[in-house]
Amino acid sequence: MQTDPLILGIESSCDDTAAAVLRGREILSNVVLGQTDLHAAFGGVVPEIAARAHAEKVDIGVEQALAEAGVPLSAIDAIAVTAGPGLIGGVLAGVMCAKGLAAATGKPLIGVNHLAGHALTPRLTDDVPFPYLLLLVSGGHCQFLLVRGPEAFTRLGGTIDDAPGEAFDKTARLLALPQPGGPQVERCARAGDPGRFRLPRPLLDRPGCDMSFSGLKTALLRTRDAVIAEKGGLTERDRADLCAGFQAAVTDILAEKSRRAIALYDAERPAIRTLAVAGGVAANGPIRAALQTLCAGTETHFVAPPLALCTDNAAMIAYAGGERLRLGHRDGMTLAARPRWPLDDRAPALLGSGKKGAKA
Repeated sequence: MQTDPLILGIESSCDDTAAAVLRGREILSNVVLGQTDLHAAFGGVVPEIAARAHAEKVDIGVEQALAEAGVPLSAIDAIAVTAGPGLIGGVLAGVMCAKGLAAATGKPLIGVNHLAGHALTPRLTDDVPFPYLLLLVSGGHCQFLLVRGPEAFTRLGGTIDDAPGEAFDKTARLLALPQPGGPQVERCARAGDPGRFRLPRPLLDRPGCDMSFSGLKTALLRTRDAVIAEKGGLTERDRADLCAGFQAAVTDILAEKSRRAIALYDAERPAIRTLAVAGGVAANGPIRAALQTLCAGTETHFVAPPLALCTDNAAMIAYAGGERLRLGHRDGMTLAARPRWPLDDRAPALLGSGKKGAKA
């Protein structure tokens, strides 16, 4: 009986240096070396600092992942690495490490789209059958994807400006909350009244699944300034109510756009209708609850990976790499680090494009 190959995964697209070892869907190790402390004073991720930290930590992460899995590097069957999209310095650090390991061991090298890692996570955790609908919602991306296969993605809609995670981080900065902003805004919102400040729900008055969060962030800024002008500052209650109002607006947008995406997904006539969520913002409790309620009312199976697999990690990269390996794909030493790499390259660019292609 042939066993699944052992895959070493490496992820370094943003501010988490990660390495993991997988055999099929079995996660033998999943190491994440975060950089939160390095960026805390700057209110967000500084690309140059992130790239330097990745270069210093990626080999350490690989060593820890192999040790925790209890396997030597020589036992690995293939090396999967995030080749984009992401902060180019960090992506390059991971790719160069993976190339060195592949050259030294003679093992196959597999470049993985970071977004495909998130998109295939429901397969890793729940063995969700194709086709399924995915809401990928994170710090840098937000889009609805129809996932028909390991390399078959159709975008149904996405954000035309800021991603929700980016908007959460900016909201935290505007309200003097620590970074990363998403967990801090959610925590602060628990004590707040979401109805006190009625913030806008952009694009809900237009058909389709595209979203916008930049105007919502601006509305929060103006509301905050109005409160400060009236009171001379913000109380803890003001801050909690602003967080609650912002979070409620994001939740309403994602829930309504998900409802529309489910209607489009119905045309695929899936045997089991499934909405899966992935990405860091999928860890938000109220957003998950709203999507669960939506799915219960539309007879749609709801899948949300464990929180540790929602944020950036190398287990998802190893799994996606294993899927590409099974399909016969290999990459050589010419594998390039890519700052931009849309999953659905047939769809028009949502966020603009340049010489290196569409951003998302």
